Parts: sequence; structure tokens; C-alpha cells
Amino acid sequence: MNSRILTHSIFWTVTTLFLTVYFGRIANDYGQAFYFATFILPVAMATSYFFNYYLVPQFLIKKRYWKFSLYFFYTLIFSLYLEMLVMVLSFIVLANYQYDQMNPLTVDIFSMTIILYLIVLAVAFIRTFRAFQSSLQTQKELEHLSIKNENLSIIVKSNRESIPIQLDEITHIESLADFVKIYTRGNVTVTKEKISKLQEELPTHFIRIHRSFIVNRNLIDSFSKEKIKINGIEMPISRTYKKEVMELLGVDS
Repeated sequence: MNSRILTHSIFWTVTTLFLTVYFGRIANDYGQAFYFATFILPVAMATSYFFNYYLVPQFLIKKRYWKFSLYFFYTLIFSLYLEMLVMVLSFIVLANYQYDQMNPLTVDIFSMTIILYLIVLAVAFIRTFRAFQSSLQTQKELEHLSIKNENLSIIVKSNRESIPIQLDEITHIESLADFVKIYTRGNVTVTKEKISKLQEELPTHFIRIHRSFIVNRNLIDSFSKEKIKINGIEMPISRTYKKEVMELLGVDS
């Protein structure tokens, strides 16, 4: 299941349980409270999604405050109307037309509106928190990318020695069975480093074209949709990396 769908499902399940317990404690009837919670839940969901996924991004974030206020007012009126329909439905289905059998809270339109918009605000808080986390993650990735692009060399282990290699000298990297060959313009360094680990340390102008090859885009002699040539050496572009490689090279795949 998609993680986003799962998150939403968990949130609305928890909301239903909360409403059931909250309404049930007041009237000491959890069965009736559960049914009422299922009646009011679609109203809460519709209001929350409309407010948080349409009004906020389309008007509030874009600083269209007048339209946001106007449409929020319409949303408030419409949600009040839906709440009244839910109360009538509860009066008919749950209380069997007996007003004294109704949960006191479920006939209080003011309290119901507050509960409804607390749910709306809870969704807004969760969205804001997730956006903040995503922003922090993006910032960390950009900082890491910036540091990588500023590096002039990498250090690898070879024959129990640490060897610095100038990045602008690396033509390509080849992964074999138990080791990796780093090719420079005048030398080959053999290391037991994993090619995936090296890829994480390399700047963005190094492109993974195959599970066994990384190439320096700045030193490419020629290329096609099937292969890349550097210093007379041809290397295949695998189907897995083809689309990304073509995009990075500015060619339609």
C-alpha cells in the first residue's frame, strides 16, 4: 500500500476512535457514539481535504487572502449545513425520533463545529510538519551535494595504503567481481571499495551508466544511446540507467 494512503487511513481511523470515545463518555453509549462518528467522518474528511489541499495551496499560500477568506466562509457555511444533516440523520436513525435519546453533544452545533475544525487544523498541522521535515531533508541533500561538488579529490584504500586521486583526472570507474578499477589519464588504481560507495562521494558530473561503470561526463569523447566512449574505451549504457543518463546528457531517450 502506498505510504501516503496508509498514513491517511491511520489518521482517520484514529480520529474515528477518538470521536467514539469522546462522544461515548458523555452519553455512556459507545455503540451510538461509534455510529455518529461514522456519520460525521465524511463531513470532517471533505472539509479537511478541501481546506488543506485546495484553499490553502490555491489561495492562502499564494497570498490571495480575500478569496481565501471568502471561500473559507462558504466552506464554513456548507460544513454547518452538512453537520445539521448529520444531526437529523442521527435523530432519525440512532434516536428513533426521540430527542431525549440524543447525545447532548451531538445536538450542539457550536461544539460540533469546533470539533470539526480542530480536525481540520490537525490535518493542517500534520501537513506543515511533514513539509518542514521534507524541507530539512532537501536542505541536507543540497548541503551534501554542495560539499561533494567542492571536493577536488577522493581518498581510496589500495594495497593497505590511502591514495588521493584528483577528481578531474578520473576518466571512468569500473566494478569487477571483488574490486574496483579507477581509471585516470595516466594510471589505474585498484581498490576494494564498492562502486556504490564511490558514487556517493563523487560530484554530480560523474554519471552511473551501468552497474559496473561510472564515467566522468566532462571527459566524454562521444556517446550514443547504447554506449559512451572515453579515451578510446567504449562502455555500455544499461537499460536501467539509460533514461537518467540521456537526461543528464541532454538527449531524449
